[in-house]
Amino acid sequence: MRWALIKAAVAGTTMVALAFLIPLGLMVQQTARDRAFTAAERQAAALGPALAITIDQDAVDRALASTDAGAQGRMAVHLPAPTGAPTGGGPDGPTIGEGRAALGDVATAGGQGRSFTVAVPGGYALLQPVAVDTGRTAVVEVFVAESDLTRGVPTAWLVLSAVALGLVAISVLVADRMGGRIVASARRLAAAARSLGAGNLAVRLPVTGKQVDGSPEELREAAQAFNTMADRVVKLVAAERELAADLSHRLRTPLTVLRLNAASLGDGDAADATRHAVAQLEREVDQIIRSARRAPEDAPAVAVGCDAAEVIRERVGFWSALAEDEGRRWQLAGAERAVPVPVQRADLAAAVDALLGNVFRHTAVGTAFSVDVLATDCSVIVLVGDAGPGYSDPAAALRRGEGHGGEGSTGLGLDIVRKLAESTGGDLALGRSAVLGGAETRLRLRTRAEDDAPPARSGRRRSRGASFQK
Repeated sequence: MRWALIKAAVAGTTMVALAFLIPLGLMVQQTARDRAFTAAERQAAALGPALAITIDQDAVDRALASTDAGAQGRMAVHLPAPTGAPTGGGPDGPTIGEGRAALGDVATAGGQGRSFTVAVPGGYALLQPVAVDTGRTAVVEVFVAESDLTRGVPTAWLVLSAVALGLVAISVLVADRMGGRIVASARRLAAAARSLGAGNLAVRLPVTGKQVDGSPEELREAAQAFNTMADRVVKLVAAERELAADLSHRLRTPLTVLRLNAASLGDGDAADATRHAVAQLEREVDQIIRSARRAPEDAPAVAVGCDAAEVIRERVGFWSALAEDEGRRWQLAGAERAVPVPVQRADLAAAVDALLGNVFRHTAVGTAFSVDVLATDCSVIVLVGDAGPGYSDPAAALRRGEGHGGEGSTGLGLDIVRKLAESTGGDLALGRSAVLGGAETRLRLRTRAEDDAPPARSGRRRSRGASFQK
């Protein structure tokens, strides 16, 4: 924008300067020409009184030498013929000084009795007739050199050009100063927008004061609108966090009932698993409430990164108890060694729970499922497959909130998994399991920026003799 304003100022000032300075320069040139011929007429008129008194050659020669043009050899007098000699009324006599005009032009000037200029080598000659007595006319010739016609014109053009350049320079300085203020205001607005997008809800733009003096009114209005938007965003975020805390708090009553019921189940693996699940659910609800109540700037820093294999083993072990109750065969492969991923442990656990929960929710009791972990140099892939009917519409299943899994399904599980994958630059894909024949969900977490393509599906094999368990 700054350069655009400077270019516009240069173009506009140049056109205005040319529109005024070119006619002014031509006028100066014409004035110099007129001044040269006017000076020549004055030199010719100075000899008029002397010629009216006498046309004696010596007297005329002395009078001619007394003038500036005569002393420079640029003036001549064409005398008429002596009295009694045949004459045509023109200057048929001798010529005093150095004449340059043709005799025909001199005779024309004397015969017509009017002055005019004729072109001669090196310039022009002014022919001025002067009546010496009744019937006789002398002609005064004044030479005007070509240089006299342009005297002072080059200097005038240089001065006018300097004025034009000065005007352009001033316009550039003004446009640069104005453009600097506009660009600075626009950059502050862009920087504030980026800061707000990065999560800094406290950023605001100045709308008054020295920092914004000279800024266009439109940019001030834009800054005011940005501040209003930022205030609105803060209020909306605060209201959303309060709503999340309130909704989470409503879960405490049914959780209390579940905890009391779980306490009365007695001993056994199923009872212990149920109590463990209820306790974990209570901790998650408490964490949600605390996070919702806490201001974004007060949130503690959380280390990003965990062992995917460990998390998956833990979550599969949790779901295995329910799988045994429902008679589901299950298999876990590829989780024997550590597989670091750049996500938080709780987020990965929530994603795995969402994938396994979909298997239990959308397949019949007794349907087998498998979990495979594939690690490459650039990514970690978690494959969850089952022997159920598969996805009827994979594209719709990936759209947020469009799940149709019946009672208790919100359609947000796969969206949570997708966001986790995209936070690392990975992706989530739905398809059909090549081993079990049902649905297969592929979660790809990128661990390095060089990972530009998912590994081949041929890498998905049962490893280390893994087999289905009951």
